[in-house]
Amino acid sequence: MKKAKEIKGIVFNVQRYTVHDGPGTRTELFLKGCPLRCLWCANPEGFHRYVEIGLYVDRCIGVDKCGYCLDLCPDGNSRGILTIENNVITSIDRELCSNCLKCAQACPGNALVVWGETMTVSEAVREVLKDREFYGSKGGVTISGGEPLAQWEFTLEVMKACKKAGIHTCIESTFYGPWNVIEQILEYADYIYTDIKHMDSDKHKEYIGAGNELILENLTRISKMGIPYVIRMPVIPYHNDSPENARATAAFIVDAMGNTVRQVQLLAFHEYGRVKYDTLGLKYPLEGRKWPDRVEQKARITEILDIMKSYGVPAVIGSNESVD
Repeated sequence: MKKAKEIKGIVFNVQRYTVHDGPGTRTELFLKGCPLRCLWCANPEGFHRYVEIGLYVDRCIGVDKCGYCLDLCPDGNSRGILTIENNVITSIDRELCSNCLKCAQACPGNALVVWGETMTVSEAVREVLKDREFYGSKGGVTISGGEPLAQWEFTLEVMKACKKAGIHTCIESTFYGPWNVIEQILEYADYIYTDIKHMDSDKHKEYIGAGNELILENLTRISKMGIPYVIRMPVIPYHNDSPENARATAAFIVDAMGNTVRQVQLLAFHEYGRVKYDTLGLKYPLEGRKWPDRVEQKARITEILDIMKSYGVPAVIGSNESVD
């Protein structure tokens, strides 16, 4: 392994004063890179483990008024890397783009943005320490993503450095990864957030991009480590919101995990992240799907809540109820 000071990571967001992803008030680092592809993912900017350009077409003020992006493109846009329609930039040919980022750095309207920033371990920890006075007795840092295991060495060293500085640490992960890596990281974890998306492995592969065997095996091991943890279940209509899947999930939490979970949070489906797919030139996976109205969705989540509670699982709707 490289020395900690040499390890660099790609962070796509530093979210301050968050209260939903771990105890107390926290600083959350979102790392780029994820081996899974949940159909409903709200953070597609976290898919790839490299810095990339995003394009908000509606923010472009017009190439006749500006044009900095065209001027700064390394080849003067002679190959049509940036497509112009009705005087605005409408797309980027990402196969031709060298990803030099110059266009985004010059864009005055924030139409072109940079998803991701390269940080050393010490730089990431400095970002965390800026908020130290707000943590109190419970708060601290949460490492999320993407999937923090995709940058496991960086994750490990940041958590190790935060622990050394007396900062409470939390990791939010699917735990889709090798146990020898997870075990190293959890040595420096005070708290864990994870999720269970579907109990049927074939459905899990269809909706998530991989089977669930490795995840469930790792969660079973984690449940016996004595580290407090929260499980989240995104409730996606027509995908994982059946009573059968709810019962299977509850049974796994009780039988395999010993019902040691602090809280199971049932999270309502939303499409807040779909605009970000457009910025990356990606097709939104759930485009054109018709969803039940909010009344029916609430009824479905309430039914799952009742099933969970019938098994003795400490389930709640949403993430607003405090967790110690």
